[in-house]
Amino acid sequence: MRILLIGPAWPLRGGISNFNASLCRGLQEYGHEAEILSFSLQYPSLLFPGNTQKETRSPAPEHLRIHSLIHSINPFNWLRVARFIRRFKPDLIIIQHWIPFIAVSFGSILRLVRKPLPKVIAICHNVIPHEPHPGALVLTRYFLKKCDAYLVLSESVKDDLSRLRLIGFSAYHPHPIYDFYGNAVSREEAAAHFKIDPEGKYLLFFGLIREYKGLDIAILAMKDKRIREMGVKLIVAGEFYEDEKKYLDLVRENDLEDQIIFVREYVPVNEVCHYFCIADMVVQTYKTATQSGVTQIAYHFERPMLVTNVGGLAEIVPHGKVGYVTEKDPQSVSDAIVDFYENRREAEFISNIAREKNRFSWKSFVKTILELHTAIKS
Repeated sequence: MRILLIGPAWPLRGGISNFNASLCRGLQEYGHEAEILSFSLQYPSLLFPGNTQKETRSPAPEHLRIHSLIHSINPFNWLRVARFIRRFKPDLIIIQHWIPFIAVSFGSILRLVRKPLPKVIAICHNVIPHEPHPGALVLTRYFLKKCDAYLVLSESVKDDLSRLRLIGFSAYHPHPIYDFYGNAVSREEAAAHFKIDPEGKYLLFFGLIREYKGLDIAILAMKDKRIREMGVKLIVAGEFYEDEKKYLDLVRENDLEDQIIFVREYVPVNEVCHYFCIADMVVQTYKTATQSGVTQIAYHFERPMLVTNVGGLAEIVPHGKVGYVTEKDPQSVSDAIVDFYENRREAEFISNIAREKNRFSWKSFVKTILELHTAIKS
């Protein structure tokens, strides 16, 4: 089958881009001809809070054909993209949805392709954005109503999708494991990368820093006297998408300078392994969430996880089995961290992760897509 994936791809950086590449590989391994239609411009610079939208230190993924054609704010470009899709003649279009802004261009492109439009499956990472935007549901519905089926990555997104009252098939499959980041390295090699003590105790808060991700909760948990006495350090690795001053002030006000290690930059794909392989546990103290690719990187590197009980995070991190599901307050988080170290839970969690991760394979995910395609064809 000839399949066109629409969404960001290399050299654009980020979780959706890596997701698209992994899915394309998964489809190819299933024997399908799959290519990616990506952006020439994804976000105007005025709307992008980071330093750059592109990978600058990671090579292009191998064996993927990527067409960087879509200009997100140029309607004349959308006509050109529609012509490209017609010439490509896909049997199936798989299109990513994660924010309302992109819904305008995607919805318009699908409308311009005109009938007979191939079957379209939308993979819904989010339906309602983490940070409220005026007209978000209107824009999302404009795009999604042009799709034939919807694949959601968490039960919470499935509930959000039902609010739009769309006509079409839907299915649920948890976010597959990110296998995009290479193999694990030894703890000694990871420590050498950071020039830190391999015998130390390290937690990891990973990813772009935005208010809804609750870094302030993680920082406040670290001031617990028990955690201080254990000598635990928190590595915060990611580019700030908001004012970093409030977090730096929080660290200083609580005298945590020696316990918090900041790496204030976007981590390229080929360096991610060092961060996860030095971490005893990955901490996600989110205030809101649907699902998270960070947990699936942790599964790939078989690292225990601590997540807050929001959105779909608890669906993929069974409490007491592969890590902890806590309330979104510093005391609950610090209690779990203390339990982890005092009761030496790491080996038990890692053993369980090795078994639990099997339900998050790309093969299973691709199978769900193909079953959905069969349903909308009949």
